[in-house]
Amino acid sequence: MTRHTSPVTEQTRSQPRPVLDETSKAIIDLLQQDGRMPYATIAREVGLSEAAVRQRVQRLLESEVVQIVAVTDPAQVGFERQALIGLTITGDTGPVADHISEFDEVSYVITTAGRYDLLVEVVCEDDSHLLDVLQRRIRKVKGVMTTETFTYLKLNKQRYDWGTR
Repeated sequence: MTRHTSPVTEQTRSQPRPVLDETSKAIIDLLQQDGRMPYATIAREVGLSEAAVRQRVQRLLESEVVQIVAVTDPAQVGFERQALIGLTITGDTGPVADHISEFDEVSYVITTAGRYDLLVEVVCEDDSHLLDVLQRRIRKVKGVMTTETFTYLKLNKQRYDWGTR
């Protein structure tokens, strides 16, 4: 399984948020509707030249404001088990989050405040694979005290078109 990192990382969150003008926001909105939308179509919609749109999109990609990817239904591509795992950590959560983020099965890691220190989403081939990831990998990471696993029975909603502010 090839791992792709999210554009939202601790590093980018700690940097100042780029200022987006209304044109950049409109471009993002259009790309959220269709990540394959031709630059010529976007240019007509936002009133810029195709070259100007291409440059803006490149800057958005380079600054990690956007990431254009194909989003799949994991079950349709051979991953029958998804789960959210709540972790209680002893000590600094940073090294644990960094270590677990390297696992191919992990799609995201979130540092939280509340009952769990970290929330980890995993995408696995089946229950046996999930068990292996839990027992032989996550629970063996130094600093992991407890885990609680929430297996996904049905994905009711998953959207990526929340727009810009």
